[in-house]
Amino acid sequence: MFRELVRKNKMLSMEECIEILKTENRGVLSVLGDEDYPYGMPMNHWYDEDDGKIYFHCGKMGHRLDALKKHDKVSFCTYDKGYRKEGEWAWNVKSVIVFGKIEIIEDMDKIADITTKLSYKFTQDEEYIKKEIEVSGYNTLLLQLTPEHICGKLVTEA
Repeated sequence: MFRELVRKNKMLSMEECIEILKTENRGVLSVLGDEDYPYGMPMNHWYDEDDGKIYFHCGKMGHRLDALKKHDKVSFCTYDKGYRKEGEWAWNVKSVIVFGKIEIIEDMDKIADITTKLSYKFTQDEEYIKKEIEVSGYNTLLLQLTPEHICGKLVTEA
C-alpha cells in the first residue's frame, strides 16, 4: 500500500527514524483540508516509546480539526538539524515521514499527562508547565497519531 523508497541507499533504519521522532521538537502535520487541498501546519510533537504513537496538542476548533473530523488519515514529516561534510557545500538532512490515522483525545487526564511530557522537550520549569495546563488544559485536545508506515532518508542538497 505504501510506496518503497526509490533510493534505498539513502534509507534510514527504523531505529534512526524513531530517534529523530523522539528528539526533534517539531514537524509538519498534513491533513486533507477544505476542497480536498492538502493542509500542512508546523506542530510540536511527542513520540511515546511505550505505545509507538505520536502526540500533538491543539485547540478545540479550526481548519485542522475540521479536516480531521472528515478524514483521519494524515502524514507527518520531521527532520533533524542536518550537517555539512568537511570541505563540501551540500547540507545533509535526515528526514522522517509518518503515515497514519489520527484519533482525537478529549480525556483531561491523558491530555495533562502527554502535554506535560511534550512540554519537557522545551523547558524543565515544572511550575510553568503545571500553570499552563491548569489555565489552558480545558481548552485543549490531544491528537494521537497511530503510525501505519514510517520511512526516513538522508537528503543531500546537490
